[in-house]
Amino acid sequence: MTTQPPTADEELIQAAAHVARTYCRGDDHTMAAAARAADGRVITAVNAYHFTGGPCAEMVAVGVAAAQGAYELVTMVAVGDRERGVVPPCGRCRQFLFDYFPTLEVIVGTMDRPRTVPVAELLPDAYIWADHRDDEEAGAGGQG
Repeated sequence: MTTQPPTADEELIQAAAHVARTYCRGDDHTMAAAARAADGRVITAVNAYHFTGGPCAEMVAVGVAAAQGAYELVTMVAVGDRERGVVPPCGRCRQFLFDYFPTLEVIVGTMDRPRTVPVAELLPDAYIWADHRDDEEAGAGGQG
């Protein structure tokens, strides 16, 4: 019996699951994310839970990617600690990911039946941030 090598999506799920098992401890870090950059690198991160709304693992992954010079992410997945499996992004992350990477593919579903969907499909009738910024704001780097 031969086994097929894992697909790129399976590799990403496995990377996030490994981080969740290895580094998510207690109530402060309960989710892991893995993202594939356009150049093929895999970026991993964990959330930083805080009652003030600390960043989700997906948001941390975007920051880690930028810190490593990876500014284009093509696929992302989040996996919960305690073997909870693939977890879809929350509403805030859906909007955030759509704003940063409108063509991003997101892995949802279950560990044994994952599927990949465009982030835009996870956010029907999306709020397009750039459409609601005035010219002065756009020129100020979004501050305002």
